[in-house]
Amino acid sequence: MTHDHDLVLRPTAAQISTALNPPPGRNGGDLVVETLAGLGATTVFGLPGQHALGMFDALRRSALRYIGLRVENNAGFAADAYGRITGEAAPLLLSTGPGALTSLAALQEAAAASAPVLAISSQIPTAGLDGGRHGYLHELPDQAASFRGVVKSVHTVRSQSQIPSAIAAAWKSALTAPHGPVWVEIPQDVLLAETGLPVVTAMDATPDDLAPRPELTAVAADLLSRAARPAIIAGGGVVRADASGKLLQLAEMLDAPVVTTFGGKGAFPWQHPLSMQSWLEDRYTTDLLEDADVLLVVGSGLGELSSNYHTFKPRGRVIQIEADLGKLESNHPALGIHADARLALQALLETVSPREDDTAAGRVRDLLARVAERIAAQELTLEQDVLASVRRALPAGSPSFWDMTILAYWAWSAFDARGANTMHSAQGAGGLGYGFPAALGAAAADPSRPVLAVSGDGGALYSIAELATAKQYDLPVTWLIVDDGGYGILREYMTDAFGQATATELTRPDYVALAESFGVPGTRTTPETLETDLTKALATPGPSVVVLPAVLRMFAPTHLG
Repeated sequence: MTHDHDLVLRPTAAQISTALNPPPGRNGGDLVVETLAGLGATTVFGLPGQHALGMFDALRRSALRYIGLRVENNAGFAADAYGRITGEAAPLLLSTGPGALTSLAALQEAAAASAPVLAISSQIPTAGLDGGRHGYLHELPDQAASFRGVVKSVHTVRSQSQIPSAIAAAWKSALTAPHGPVWVEIPQDVLLAETGLPVVTAMDATPDDLAPRPELTAVAADLLSRAARPAIIAGGGVVRADASGKLLQLAEMLDAPVVTTFGGKGAFPWQHPLSMQSWLEDRYTTDLLEDADVLLVVGSGLGELSSNYHTFKPRGRVIQIEADLGKLESNHPALGIHADARLALQALLETVSPREDDTAAGRVRDLLARVAERIAAQELTLEQDVLASVRRALPAGSPSFWDMTILAYWAWSAFDARGANTMHSAQGAGGLGYGFPAALGAAAADPSRPVLAVSGDGGALYSIAELATAKQYDLPVTWLIVDDGGYGILREYMTDAFGQATATELTRPDYVALAESFGVPGTRTTPETLETDLTKALATPGPSVVVLPAVLRMFAPTHLG
């Protein structure tokens, strides 16, 4: 009798010939790029360094496309966005020590947002890895220890024969729900040494399915079918699982209002009669969610931003579907279902009984009207007009990437993403400098449509070197920089808390002249001409910069009262 696990794929004659006669001049770096290509990678990001030169030399012998950025952290943000847009593991090639450590903030964002990034770093020579201090350039006592608390998994290599399996295991880890960044490190001498190992022709690293337990989805379906006032919170897990279509079907079957978290932007149609949009920093929204007798939370851990700063206190039964085990019931008791959002929603669709609620759409309309009245009473016409101009200028289907800036905070709540997986920000980890390099990664993934990046002047200075990258690869990214002369949101926070701001004012360059010095067209705009200028820039091939000098204000929070 033959069992499935006894079956072995037989190599073809061509594979046998290639294996027996590998081409000369290959090194450990070739095993890296061959494995990546065998796994299906087509594009890699990174920055070369002395210990990693074996990998970068091998790139010229491969068909992989290399996008080189000017700062490792920015390369990490670009890989993060590439992973979000494509759903593939985005390879990020880095050197040892400072180069590797500079990527940590980007990898933290990828972890918080469940973006699949495959970081591959060099390491000091094998002779220095016995725990001693040998004084090698870039030496750390335990480099991998710096990443274990950030990434999803760490994979160490100490010989060339380990390279294909280690990278394949890391690839599988990155793409198994919940997606996330992973770390592989390979010593310099292993990368540089000539290899006689066969060419890596194909690797199987199919991610594992994270299916829900059927007894749990049966209970959840029964609760939802019998609910009088069900409601749904849809998080980033819905977007990562490509489950927005199933979410829509379920919401309509249940007549359940849906609000999306800031990480779940676009997971539910903005103008749908059941859409509460994304007004999570609002007491009216919190009140409606607290009033639900059954609350379905899909792909969210109900963290700080998703719970109106932990002021949300559900009174009904909570069902939480979450792929990240650590987030399951971490903030509220629930019927916790550890599963990929797509598979769990499919199970609910197969078992839930349709229900009708002729009050649901009316409650949603009333909620949105109350929110609109609250915002209108705060004299924030400039901010709303600027955001509306950005929405009209950005073509439907074009992705946008937002830095940590006041306009982005508005966008979290008030921007219609017009589709799943189109609006992205750094709200997962909350670090500055995400918007522009991430947009470059998205443009590398799909250069057929324009991409928008939005930054404040403070965040822009984190990323300004990447204007050279945008120009070098002619990437279709329009960068909107809202210049308010400092760290605008921190200025507001400090003024509100202490009566005045400290350390928030910045001397900054002429961004238009600076962009033009890179050969990138720059435009200085006004709130009145923003739509026209942004539309023109987005329609022009290649990179561009639009600078809006403006001081924007945030709407008043509701969690403090």
